[in-house]
Amino acid sequence: MNKKTKIAIIICDRYKSCAGGKCFRALREREGAFDIYKKDESVEIVGFTSCGGCPGGNIEYVPEEMVNNGAEVIHLATGLVVGYPPCPYTTHFKSFIEEKYKVKVIVGTHPIPEKYYTTHTALGTWKGREMKNLIKPTVSDEKTRLAYN
Repeated sequence: MNKKTKIAIIICDRYKSCAGGKCFRALREREGAFDIYKKDESVEIVGFTSCGGCPGGNIEYVPEEMVNNGAEVIHLATGLVVGYPPCPYTTHFKSFIEEKYKVKVIVGTHPIPEKYYTTHTALGTWKGREMKNLIKPTVSDEKTRLAYN
């Protein structure tokens, strides 16, 4: 029997009405930050919500519910790094959740869409080492980025 990994997703509140289509597609296709899960590995979503708005009010308590529902990994959605400006709290969220709730946190869900990649590259948004590390799981190749436009 293959292992089932239970994950949860926290999105940026700017996108609170998002239905999660790109995230769920990327999970199904194992693209973007979800490429860490094997294609034959069973994955279950046990939570999906927003950060609660700046400066992330839900970050203090929502991960507890996610972990209580079995979450082994929490993904901070790609929207936190592709929105403009990118969320200045992303690394704080990751550190806080990992420390307080002892659960792995991955920054990213679906691949960065090409239109965001092009804009942020031109603006120099992701020049620093910290931002390069944050976007690394979701950069993908141009063909994949175009497919997520």
